[in-house]
Amino acid sequence: MAFEFPIRVYWEDTDAGGIVFYANYLKFFERARTEWLRSLGVGQHNLREQTGGMFVVTDAQLRYLRPAKLDDELIVTASLLDKGRASLTITQQALLKPEHMTEDKPTLLTEGSIRIGWVDAATMRPARIPSTLLEQLS
Repeated sequence: MAFEFPIRVYWEDTDAGGIVFYANYLKFFERARTEWLRSLGVGQHNLREQTGGMFVVTDAQLRYLRPAKLDDELIVTASLLDKGRASLTITQQALLKPEHMTEDKPTLLTEGSIRIGWVDAATMRPARIPSTLLEQLS
């Protein structure tokens, strides 16, 4: 089951036409991943202080299907697809929340696959994700 994070589209998220600027979906996805980790008891700041490591994005693939617009309510999801020793792959979606409860389901706007790798925070070199953290993500 995917983690869901609500986001409203503000002026700062849009271009002159009131459409969400394409790069802002990466920000929306980042927020949802951070909140997903937080919901599992993993605060990234504390994680860095306790382990000396941190996650960094190593690959991002997005597909834009429909635009989000000013004042839209979105549901941004995060779901763990693959877990390795040094990286995680998370699938994500930005969905338009239905305006009325009578509508069937949210409309898919953007979907993506984000790979995050674990690095030593001091050297920024790849490292293994701590086993206790991998267990928390199961």
